[in-house]
Amino acid sequence: MIKKIEHIGIAVKNLNHSNELFKKLFGASHYKIETVESEGVGTSFFMLGETKIELLEATHPESAIAKFIDKKGEGIHHIAYEVDDIYAEMERLKLEGFDVLNKEPKMGADNKLIFFLHPKSTNGVLVELCQERKD
Repeated sequence: MIKKIEHIGIAVKNLNHSNELFKKLFGASHYKIETVESEGVGTSFFMLGETKIELLEATHPESAIAKFIDKKGEGIHHIAYEVDDIYAEMERLKLEGFDVLNKEPKMGADNKLIFFLHPKSTNGVLVELCQERKD
């Protein structure tokens, strides 16, 4: 079951510039920078109350973020929702008819297991489901 909005992902061209911009906007610095090689992104996280803002910069021109920015420009890329059991939620959503983009949950940024739902099955919104990784 979906618990809450975990974070909002924003595609940016330049992470350093955007970190400064959002620092001014939020009145607080980012708390973490991380590269996710498998996704071809550099990320930066800001905390706003209980919700995070994730800035995403492409690390190579073939990454999904680079393609998104080429097509749509900078802006909101996805909304991520926290779940208790990512495997059960993946199966539930498949049975409900959603187009799941991953065969299995994969490792994402901020110590999370993640998977995505295709925007065509969610009224044009790229939805990420995530669960804190338990090791």
